[in-house]
Amino acid sequence: MDVMTEPGAQTLSEILSQPAVWDTCLAKLEGSSELRTAAQMARPGAEWVFVGCGTSYYLALAAASTFNYLGLAARAMPASDLLLYPAVSLPVGRDFIPVMISRSGRTSEVLRAARMLEQKQVRTIAITCANGEALESISSVTLKLLDGNDQSTVMTRSFTSMLLGLQYLAATVSGNEAFQRALLELPKQAAPLLREVPHRLKLFAESRGFSDCVFLAQAPLFGIASECMLKVTESSCTYAQVFHALEFRHGPKSIAGPETLIAFLISESSYEAEVEVLEEMKKLGAATLVIANRVDERARRAADFSVELGLRVPEYARPAAYTIWGQLFGAYTGLKKGLNPDAPRNLTRVVELQE
Repeated sequence: MDVMTEPGAQTLSEILSQPAVWDTCLAKLEGSSELRTAAQMARPGAEWVFVGCGTSYYLALAAASTFNYLGLAARAMPASDLLLYPAVSLPVGRDFIPVMISRSGRTSEVLRAARMLEQKQVRTIAITCANGEALESISSVTLKLLDGNDQSTVMTRSFTSMLLGLQYLAATVSGNEAFQRALLELPKQAAPLLREVPHRLKLFAESRGFSDCVFLAQAPLFGIASECMLKVTESSCTYAQVFHALEFRHGPKSIAGPETLIAFLISESSYEAEVEVLEEMKKLGAATLVIANRVDERARRAADFSVELGLRVPEYARPAAYTIWGQLFGAYTGLKKGLNPDAPRNLTRVVELQE
């Protein structure tokens, strides 16, 4: 059998290709006229509004977090909210810079939202991994990360590539050259993690069976935890949820037990508070997975499996590197269950609705 025809081979190949793909995408974006044009759309007092569906909405959450960190007011919304509640989503009298996110450039709800904004004569930025699709034709400027495109149904390297592209735009608009350099450095620092950790994670996924998965994180990583939740759901048909880490104490912890895997994406700023929740959930009998830049002895004792990133870039430049492990866990769990992550049940690569 051809290796690439084995179940999950395409998805796994695309996940593991990410550091090299990031390097290529950022190098091309860095000197592009489209990046300069998009940056010139920034206006004092304008709010950046990131719009997407599914994975692209979680990408919007992660991008908005970085923009806010760099001093650029931003928020995220699903395209459906913009379509169904436009007056609430974009109140009259306020200035907005909408950024429309679609891997394919053909996502129906994103296209409809972009057309609505076009009719209101609102200039928009699009970001995509496709060339010459409908979204590009109705947007003022389009950032195209073609090397980040996936052939698989589920979004993996396209998510992280577009996230890094938007983070680089934020650094450009804010004039933060140190953050730009950190993003360019990330691929080289993340690549060594893919030599040995994936095999260990595969063995962990194969050795345990979980009926439920929960992903927990705080502000810088909440969009990433949401995306990891979705990857596990899509790739393995496993019931998965996402919560802010400290919110898990307020009711959801009732599901903690040996059949529930609780994955902690622990940030640097709130490390101590999140490790306290980790220890509490371990005492309740939950299985635990930890992803953190540094894993101290307390976290290591409370974790059934841990990934220590060891990155030397700032905290807000790391989210793409956290995403990899949720993607891989979803794929490995799907394979353990006899599923093919390359062909998830009930899903298509693009959600295109009838007009």
